[in-house]
Amino acid sequence: MQVHKHIDRLPNFRNAVVTIGTFDGVHNGHRIITKQLTEKAAAIDGESVIITFNPHPRRIVGNQHSELRLINTIAEKIELLEKQGIDHLVIVPFTSEFAEQTALEYVEQFLVAHFHPRCIVIGYDHRFGKNREGNYQLLEALKSKHGYELMEIPAEVLNDNTISSTRIRTSVINSHIAAANSYLGYAYFFEGTVVEGNKLGRTIGYPTANIRMNDTEKLMPGNGVYAVRVKRMNQNGTWMKGMMNIGVRPTVDGTRQTVEVNIFDFDEDIYGETLRIEVICHLRGEQKFSGLDSLKAQLQKDKDASQLLLQAYES
Repeated sequence: MQVHKHIDRLPNFRNAVVTIGTFDGVHNGHRIITKQLTEKAAAIDGESVIITFNPHPRRIVGNQHSELRLINTIAEKIELLEKQGIDHLVIVPFTSEFAEQTALEYVEQFLVAHFHPRCIVIGYDHRFGKNREGNYQLLEALKSKHGYELMEIPAEVLNDNTISSTRIRTSVINSHIAAANSYLGYAYFFEGTVVEGNKLGRTIGYPTANIRMNDTEKLMPGNGVYAVRVKRMNQNGTWMKGMMNIGVRPTVDGTRQTVEVNIFDFDEDIYGETLRIEVICHLRGEQKFSGLDSLKAQLQKDKDASQLLLQAYES
């Protein structure tokens, strides 16, 4: 898959089959669209082209300028879309000026002028242009003038999946990880750098890697304890089993939210390394225990539960 970040340096696409969207999550609903895209491109000896935006349009035109957290970083989106067999991904800078285009300008001066689509594939509810005034009907009205075919993903196809990026975000925030992973079609994941902590875990037999998020716009699960898989990205390592705590550590009177991962049967110095963490299952909410002995006893239960869940996940 070729990735393009400069709208004025695009190649001449061959029989471009184009779709447009944020594709945050690259979830099961999105994969219905990418399947249609690649199949149509193959049928007409064309190239599949996805147009997406950075930053997320809701950060520019919505009321969530700072609150919106994303399921995928740009790098993750590229990785996930490449697995779908897409030929070209075009990442368009989304600015306030871009958002001010009328729907007609969007079609003629952006979509047609830069991409020369042979076919446009969109969901039934796709909206575009200033105030979201553009829709399928406008694209339909202009297709003869500009010589493109239009393929609509009908409501019954998309709605049968009852999937949206917003629904997935809500599930992740509320620790409904099993539901989020089902919608995504893969385990929710994030990456972070291992940094120094207070090393309390070592004193009770559960050393943890303290994680600093690599992207502050990335969505994090709600506070609690999770069964996870961990990979050392610096070494392109294999998946290791573990458990993760997100929260303020009330048993030791913590006040700042931390992300800590205990990797099972592992004791190496990994400070400064990047870890990818797959969140497999939510075990329990964050609790305050009467002391370190009670906490240690619960951590053993959490470890036992995690090992069973992760063994089942990998089998």
